[in-house]
Amino acid sequence: MSANVGTIDRIIRILAGLALIAWALMGGPVWAWIGVLPLATGLFKICPAYSLLGINSFGMKK
Repeated sequence: MSANVGTIDRIIRILAGLALIAWALMGGPVWAWIGVLPLATGLFKICPAYSLLGINSFGMKK
């Protein structure tokens, strides 16, 4: 798999993931642990869903 998550998309995913995880740690709902997914996709620059759908947020066509 090649990287398919661009810079702005990465920043948004990392911030959203960290916010959800922080919420879960502070007693939020259990589903807030879903923040692990956007955090991981942001850190690794790979989104499996984007691959399946043929999306690339770098703004370049494959």
